[in-house]
Amino acid sequence: MRVFALGGTLAKDDSRRELKIDDAWPHKSYVVLKFAGVDSISDAEPLVGSELQVPRSERAALEAGAAYVSDLIGCVVLDGRREIGTIRDIRFGAGEAPLMVVVGKTEYEIPYAQEFLVQVDLEHKRIEMALPEGLLEVNAPLTDEEKQEQKQKH
Repeated sequence: MRVFALGGTLAKDDSRRELKIDDAWPHKSYVVLKFAGVDSISDAEPLVGSELQVPRSERAALEAGAAYVSDLIGCVVLDGRREIGTIRDIRFGAGEAPLMVVVGKTEYEIPYAQEFLVQVDLEHKRIEMALPEGLLEVNAPLTDEEKQEQKQKH
């Protein structure tokens, strides 16, 4: 299945540049993109850190249970009936499932894992989950008392 369509726009800071993707291939834990007219590493270096933007109408279809990061940002996350907060970011590389950075009363990192998902309603920006007992407590920031205890140990 081809994940990258031929085409797209790169944005970096306030500048945009429309480029055509000629080819894409996996390399280690990355995907390498070959753009038309970008024929050397030195031509590609200014593109490092750019964001690839693809119009919604041209995005590739995803397999069941998958979602685009841009669709998850801004969704409200609920555990049962309890609202936890709103997704501010998605972090990759910490484990098998990406981590949703959810901000409410505090900030949590919650795995976007199929076994925790009850319902994902991207149209209404709601994600209902059944989180394992204690998951939020493990993720919670340290209390002032816990910070003091850590300082005393060092």
